[in-house]
Amino acid sequence: MFRISSSPHVRSSQTVRGTMLDVIIALLPATVWGIYKFGPDAFLVVLASVTSALLAEYMYEKFMKKPLTVGDLSAVLTGLLIGLNMPPGVPLFIPVLGSFFAIIVVKQLFGGLGQNFMNPALAARCFLVISFARPMTRFTVDGVSSATPLAVIKNGGTCDLLDMFLGNCGGTIGEVSTAALLLGAGYLVGRKVISLRIPLAYILTFVVFEMIFSGRGLDANYYLAQVCGGGLMLGAWFMATDYVTSPITKKGQIVYGFILGILTGILRIYGSSAEGVSYSIILGNLLVPFIEKFTMPTPFGIGRRKYVKKTQEGA
Repeated sequence: MFRISSSPHVRSSQTVRGTMLDVIIALLPATVWGIYKFGPDAFLVVLASVTSALLAEYMYEKFMKKPLTVGDLSAVLTGLLIGLNMPPGVPLFIPVLGSFFAIIVVKQLFGGLGQNFMNPALAARCFLVISFARPMTRFTVDGVSSATPLAVIKNGGTCDLLDMFLGNCGGTIGEVSTAALLLGAGYLVGRKVISLRIPLAYILTFVVFEMIFSGRGLDANYYLAQVCGGGLMLGAWFMATDYVTSPITKKGQIVYGFILGILTGILRIYGSSAEGVSYSIILGNLLVPFIEKFTMPTPFGIGRRKYVKKTQEGA
């Protein structure tokens, strides 16, 4: 008469495929704008990244005789994020290599989806920046090489905030338009795929850190440019919120965002590069087990038993 099964007993219509699809949809505005802004080269970079990520996952699972998981769209999302983190004119072998590194080395060798200890797309980006520094840091707009807004600001220049917000500036394919990224972020929040805790804690902590240590006083234009420039918006809303590599506790998510904001501030102010989001998030990923250890709620009654035991021992 009764069906007995192991916990958990909560049922939900949410699936891995559905969640991945929501994030992919949320990234479409930034993707479309990046392709429109940078032209066919950007389209080829994104296409190469996504295709090679799918191929890498299929080949590895087929060779290792594991169940095929390409249908859950996680490889598509990883490839898309790698493509959006590439300069538009980068040689195509670089995003292909990055996708294979992300899927095989960072994801599959550690057990597949849910077992990776850091964000595969960002790990691949950091690997590529270290391995191919020149092509990974050369940005072009309308066929002309130019510095990114953050690089201009770091060297004492100024940038047009409206251009940075709309995406009329140099940078990687998916990071240039803050407006497009916020549109996608609003979709994710509305769909309850992500919460505001990590992104807001991250961005607010970063701004406060910049206000204290940058020496720019109350220069609002500088702080807004720091928020809109580089990969902060892409990282805060779409990669720092990755389910696998971020804390599951509410307090832990706030602490995690706090740590990311400080790390990004340190790297941008004191580092040789104008950027710092990618390294900040993968370093934060490594700290997630410790964050969860100290923010995991105590089961009901555990604290009371410890108190009683200590009282009895004292008596």
